[in-house]
Amino acid sequence: MAEITLAELRDKIDAVDRELLELISARARYAQQVAEVKTTAGATDFYRPEREAQVMRTIMERNPGPLGDEEVARLFREIMSACLALEKPVSVAYLGPEGTFTQEAALKHFGHSAVTEPMAAIDEVFREVTAGAVSYGMVPVENSTEGVVNHTLDSFIDSSLKICGEVELRIHHNFLIGPNTREEKITRVYSHPQSLAQCRKWLDAHYPRIERIAVSSNAEAAKMVQGEWNSAAIAGDMAVKLYGLTKLREKIEDRPDNSTRFLVIGRDLVPPSGDDKTSVIVAVKNEPGALYNLLEPLRTHKIDMTRLETRPSAAGKWTYLFFIDFKGHYSDANVVAALDALKPRVSDLKLLGSYPRAVL
Repeated sequence: MAEITLAELRDKIDAVDRELLELISARARYAQQVAEVKTTAGATDFYRPEREAQVMRTIMERNPGPLGDEEVARLFREIMSACLALEKPVSVAYLGPEGTFTQEAALKHFGHSAVTEPMAAIDEVFREVTAGAVSYGMVPVENSTEGVVNHTLDSFIDSSLKICGEVELRIHHNFLIGPNTREEKITRVYSHPQSLAQCRKWLDAHYPRIERIAVSSNAEAAKMVQGEWNSAAIAGDMAVKLYGLTKLREKIEDRPDNSTRFLVIGRDLVPPSGDDKTSVIVAVKNEPGALYNLLEPLRTHKIDMTRLETRPSAAGKWTYLFFIDFKGHYSDANVVAALDALKPRVSDLKLLGSYPRAVL
């Protein structure tokens, strides 16, 4: 059999590209028809978290290769994002400014056709979503190295918002300099306090004498370096592109598995997707065995708890709230039974939402 030539291979690729374009256009037209049906039915929110999670999982399960599952899923995420924008672009508030890991998480989850709006603080993200100014919000909740983000947990206590999804993002930090930086004269480094902590060992080994200055975000650190000659910043790849900086060193985080978990917040509960997590806040009675009373119904009904955090309660001194994450949807029979058994044992129980487990 004659060996195929480079020109013939390119012709085959061109033919496949034409087929892809036709299929993507067909998908987009169907998305427009979906929008028309939903509009006729009076729907105002076209994004369905459970439906998108199901589609993404199916794509990854059916992927024949040679591209990896996550790579294929990212491609489809952008196609789905663009098609959804034909119906109605998703607006997402996030902890800003531009170039933060929270914005990167928002784009990873919703795709680059989403409209992202930076906010100065986590409580502002909650306010924008509550007021209906945006469809959803994206907030950090925990880091694998530095632990929980207390401000996010506290914001849920008095909020009516629900958790609609989660995003897990690998965090890679870079040591960045600006166009005017004199590398041999660096005397200070700017970054968010958590990023400074996540790169402590690297800084101790390579720049033990420079001043470490904590700022509100890594993006703010990147902006500050632009106009200085003796400073550097620790930030991610988005900040590099956005603020025109240069990587002096990349991936300087002390732990290679450094990851942050983010939560998608919205105004409505999410139907089951088939692979979900549930989050609740529980106020316990101040009595012996309170923690056992809290956990025993979960064990009895075979609930797989994935996280337990405590926060001081405003109800009184030495009283606490428990934030609990577990596998399952609030409508699942065993979850319903567990929560029903738990309610008489606690002072208060608040459902924060059930949502698809992170796909990417």
